[in-house]
Amino acid sequence: MKETVKTSRTAGYLEKIFRALNADWFGGELEEPIITIQSTPRAYGHVSVAKTWKRKDDWRHELNIGAETLDRPIEHVVATMVHEMVHLYNIAHGVQDCSRGGAYHNRKFRDEAERRGLVIGHHEKYGWTVTEPGDKLLEYILEQGWTEIAINRGREGWIPPRSGGAKAGEGGGEAGGTAKKSSTRKLVCPCCGQSVRATRAVNILCGDCMEKMVEA
Repeated sequence: MKETVKTSRTAGYLEKIFRALNADWFGGELEEPIITIQSTPRAYGHVSVAKTWKRKDDWRHELNIGAETLDRPIEHVVATMVHEMVHLYNIAHGVQDCSRGGAYHNRKFRDEAERRGLVIGHHEKYGWTVTEPGDKLLEYILEQGWTEIAINRGREGWIPPRSGGAKAGEGGGEAGGTAKKSSTRKLVCPCCGQSVRATRAVNILCGDCMEKMVEA
Protein backbone atom coordinates (compact mmCIF):
# COMPACT_ATOMS: atom_id res chain seq x y z
CA MET A 1 0.00 0.00 0.00
CA LYS A 2 1.20 3.50 -0.78
CA GLU A 3 2.27 5.59 2.20
CA THR A 4 -0.42 7.83 3.64
CA VAL A 5 1.57 11.06 3.29
CA LYS A 6 -1.26 13.19 1.84
CA THR A 7 -4.51 14.21 3.50
CA SER A 8 -6.52 13.03 0.49
CA ARG A 9 -4.91 9.59 0.63
CA THR A 10 -5.35 9.45 4.40
CA ALA A 11 -9.04 10.29 4.13
CA GLY A 12 -9.42 7.55 1.53
CA TYR A 13 -7.58 5.11 3.81
CA LEU A 14 -9.91 5.95 6.71
CA GLU A 15 -12.91 5.47 4.43
CA LYS A 16 -11.55 2.05 3.45
CA ILE A 17 -11.13 1.13 7.12
CA PHE A 18 -14.68 2.32 7.90
CA ARG A 19 -16.17 0.21 5.11
CA ALA A 20 -14.35 -2.94 6.20
CA LEU A 21 -15.36 -2.44 9.84
CA ASN A 22 -18.94 -1.70 8.84
CA ALA A 23 -19.16 -4.89 6.80
CA ASP A 24 -17.41 -7.18 9.28
CA TRP A 25 -18.36 -5.73 12.69
CA PHE A 26 -21.67 -3.95 12.10
CA GLY A 27 -23.26 -6.17 9.46
CA GLY A 28 -23.14 -3.33 6.92
CA GLU A 29 -25.89 -1.52 8.85
CA LEU A 30 -24.25 1.89 9.13
CA GLU A 31 -24.92 4.65 6.64
CA GLU A 32 -21.51 5.89 5.56
CA PRO A 33 -20.69 9.29 7.10
CA ILE A 34 -18.48 12.01 5.73
CA ILE A 35 -15.08 11.26 7.24
CA THR A 36 -13.05 14.34 8.15
CA ILE A 37 -9.60 15.03 9.60
CA GLN A 38 -9.75 18.10 11.82
CA SER A 39 -8.50 19.22 15.21
CA THR A 40 -10.60 17.79 18.03
CA PRO A 41 -9.29 19.32 21.28
CA ARG A 42 -9.42 16.97 24.26
CA ALA A 43 -10.66 14.02 22.20
CA TYR A 44 -9.38 11.56 19.61
CA GLY A 45 -12.48 11.94 17.46
CA HIS A 46 -16.19 12.71 17.31
CA VAL A 47 -19.35 12.14 15.36
CA SER A 48 -22.08 14.69 14.78
CA VAL A 49 -25.48 13.83 16.26
CA ALA A 50 -27.21 15.67 13.41
CA LYS A 51 -26.57 15.05 9.73
CA THR A 52 -24.42 18.07 8.98
CA TRP A 53 -23.03 17.34 5.50
CA LYS A 54 -25.13 17.55 2.33
CA ARG A 55 -24.11 15.17 -0.47
CA LYS A 56 -26.20 15.66 -3.59
CA ASP A 57 -29.77 15.17 -2.33
CA ASP A 58 -29.08 13.56 1.03
CA TRP A 59 -27.49 14.51 4.33
CA ARG A 60 -24.84 12.57 6.23
CA HIS A 61 -23.30 12.50 9.68
CA GLU A 62 -19.71 13.66 10.19
CA LEU A 63 -17.14 11.27 11.63
CA ASN A 64 -13.92 13.05 12.51
CA ILE A 65 -10.54 11.65 13.47
CA GLY A 66 -8.37 14.19 15.31
CA ALA A 67 -5.65 15.56 13.03
CA GLU A 68 -3.12 15.55 15.88
CA THR A 69 -3.74 11.87 16.68
CA LEU A 70 -3.24 10.19 13.30
CA ASP A 71 0.27 8.91 14.08
CA ARG A 72 -0.80 6.70 16.96
CA PRO A 73 -0.40 2.93 16.47
CA ILE A 74 -2.93 1.90 13.84
CA GLU A 75 -4.80 -0.33 16.29
CA HIS A 76 -5.62 2.72 18.40
CA VAL A 77 -6.72 4.78 15.41
CA VAL A 78 -8.98 1.88 14.42
CA ALA A 79 -10.29 1.62 17.99
CA THR A 80 -11.23 5.30 17.84
CA MET A 81 -12.99 4.67 14.52
CA VAL A 82 -14.97 1.79 16.06
CA HIS A 83 -15.78 3.96 19.09
CA GLU A 84 -17.35 6.59 16.85
CA MET A 85 -19.08 3.93 14.75
CA VAL A 86 -20.76 2.63 17.91
CA HIS A 87 -22.19 6.12 18.43
CA LEU A 88 -23.49 6.10 14.84
CA TYR A 89 -25.06 2.68 15.42
CA ASN A 90 -26.78 3.89 18.58
CA ILE A 91 -27.98 7.09 16.92
CA ALA A 92 -29.50 5.05 14.08
CA HIS A 93 -31.27 2.78 16.59
CA GLY A 94 -32.54 5.55 18.84
CA VAL A 95 -30.29 4.59 21.76
CA GLN A 96 -29.14 7.48 23.96
CA ASP A 97 -25.62 6.44 24.92
CA CYS A 98 -24.38 9.82 26.19
CA SER A 99 -25.60 12.56 28.50
CA ARG A 100 -24.28 15.85 29.94
CA GLY A 101 -23.98 17.55 26.58
CA GLY A 102 -22.76 14.42 24.82
CA ALA A 103 -19.72 13.96 27.07
CA TYR A 104 -20.73 11.28 29.60
CA HIS A 105 -20.76 7.77 28.12
CA ASN A 106 -23.24 5.48 29.85
CA ARG A 107 -23.48 1.70 30.15
CA LYS A 108 -25.49 1.46 26.93
CA PHE A 109 -22.45 2.78 25.10
CA ARG A 110 -20.10 0.46 27.00
CA ASP A 111 -22.16 -2.65 26.29
CA GLU A 112 -22.50 -1.96 22.56
CA ALA A 113 -18.80 -1.01 22.26
CA GLU A 114 -17.70 -4.24 23.91
CA ARG A 115 -19.88 -6.20 21.46
CA ARG A 116 -17.90 -4.50 18.68
CA GLY A 117 -14.46 -5.61 19.80
CA LEU A 118 -13.47 -2.80 22.18
CA VAL A 119 -12.31 -2.88 25.78
CA ILE A 120 -13.91 0.05 27.62
CA GLY A 121 -12.60 1.58 30.83
CA HIS A 122 -14.33 4.07 33.11
CA HIS A 123 -13.38 7.74 33.39
CA GLU A 124 -14.50 9.44 36.61
CA LYS A 125 -15.92 12.48 34.82
CA TYR A 126 -16.75 11.18 31.34
CA GLY A 127 -18.05 7.70 32.05
CA TRP A 128 -17.40 4.56 29.98
CA THR A 129 -15.21 6.21 27.38
CA VAL A 130 -11.60 5.02 27.79
CA THR A 131 -11.11 2.89 24.68
CA GLU A 132 -8.70 0.06 23.86
CA PRO A 133 -8.88 -2.58 21.11
CA GLY A 134 -9.74 -6.07 22.35
CA ASP A 135 -7.88 -9.21 21.28
CA LYS A 136 -10.33 -10.16 18.51
CA LEU A 137 -10.21 -6.65 17.05
CA LEU A 138 -6.41 -6.68 17.23
CA GLU A 139 -6.30 -9.97 15.35
CA TYR A 140 -8.68 -8.57 12.75
CA ILE A 141 -6.50 -5.46 12.25
CA LEU A 142 -3.44 -7.65 11.73
CA GLU A 143 -5.32 -9.82 9.23
CA GLN A 144 -6.29 -6.72 7.26
CA GLY A 145 -2.65 -5.65 7.05
CA TRP A 146 -3.46 -2.07 8.03
CA THR A 147 -0.37 0.02 8.75
CA GLU A 148 0.37 3.27 10.54
CA ILE A 149 -0.65 6.59 9.02
CA ALA A 150 2.43 8.56 7.96
CA ILE A 151 0.99 12.06 8.30
CA ASN A 152 0.07 13.99 11.42
CA ARG A 153 -0.68 17.56 12.42
CA GLY A 154 1.72 19.16 14.94
CA ARG A 155 0.54 19.01 18.53
CA GLU A 156 1.39 22.57 19.56
CA GLY A 157 -1.56 23.86 21.55
CA TRP A 158 -3.34 20.49 21.44
CA ILE A 159 -4.44 19.14 24.82
CA PRO A 160 -4.20 15.35 25.19
CA PRO A 161 -7.58 13.85 26.14
CA ARG A 162 -6.78 13.01 29.74
CA SER A 163 -9.72 14.94 31.15
CA GLY A 164 -12.05 15.74 28.27
CA GLY A 165 -14.44 14.06 25.90
CA ALA A 166 -16.68 15.30 23.15
CA LYS A 167 -17.68 18.89 22.84
CA ALA A 168 -21.32 19.66 23.57
CA GLY A 169 -23.60 18.67 20.74
CA GLU A 170 -21.28 16.02 19.36
CA GLY A 171 -21.73 12.31 19.55
CA GLY A 172 -19.20 11.18 22.05
CA GLY A 173 -15.56 11.92 21.48
CA GLU A 174 -13.24 9.44 23.09
CA ALA A 175 -11.77 10.72 26.34
CA GLY A 176 -8.56 9.13 27.51
CA GLY A 177 -7.16 8.17 30.85
CA THR A 178 -3.43 7.83 31.17
CA ALA A 179 -1.93 6.60 27.91
CA LYS A 180 -1.51 2.85 27.65
CA LYS A 181 1.24 1.02 25.82
CA SER A 182 0.22 -0.43 22.49
CA SER A 183 -1.25 -3.93 22.78
CA THR A 184 0.71 -5.14 19.75
CA ARG A 185 4.41 -5.28 19.01
CA LYS A 186 6.18 -4.27 15.82
CA LEU A 187 8.95 -6.43 14.42
CA VAL A 188 11.41 -5.20 11.81
CA CYS A 189 13.89 -6.97 9.54
CA PRO A 190 17.33 -5.49 10.35
CA CYS A 191 18.37 -6.00 6.73
CA CYS A 192 15.56 -4.64 4.51
CA GLY A 193 13.39 -2.84 7.05
CA GLN A 194 10.23 -4.83 6.27
CA SER A 195 7.93 -4.78 9.31
CA VAL A 196 5.05 -6.82 10.72
CA ARG A 197 2.87 -6.63 13.82
CA ALA A 198 1.98 -9.36 16.28
CA THR A 199 -0.23 -9.54 19.36
CA ARG A 200 2.31 -11.61 21.31
CA ALA A 201 6.02 -12.44 21.35
CA VAL A 202 6.95 -14.34 18.18
CA ASN A 203 10.11 -15.74 16.59
CA ILE A 204 9.96 -15.15 12.82
CA LEU A 205 12.26 -14.67 9.83
CA CYS A 206 12.02 -12.18 6.97
CA GLY A 207 11.18 -14.32 3.93
CA ASP A 208 13.23 -12.08 1.63
CA CYS A 209 16.43 -11.78 3.65
CA MET A 210 16.19 -14.88 5.89
CA GLU A 211 17.12 -12.65 8.83
CA LYS A 212 15.45 -12.87 12.23
CA MET A 213 13.06 -9.98 12.74
CA VAL A 214 13.60 -7.94 15.88
CA GLU A 215 11.12 -6.04 18.01
CA ALA A 216 11.15 -2.29 17.37
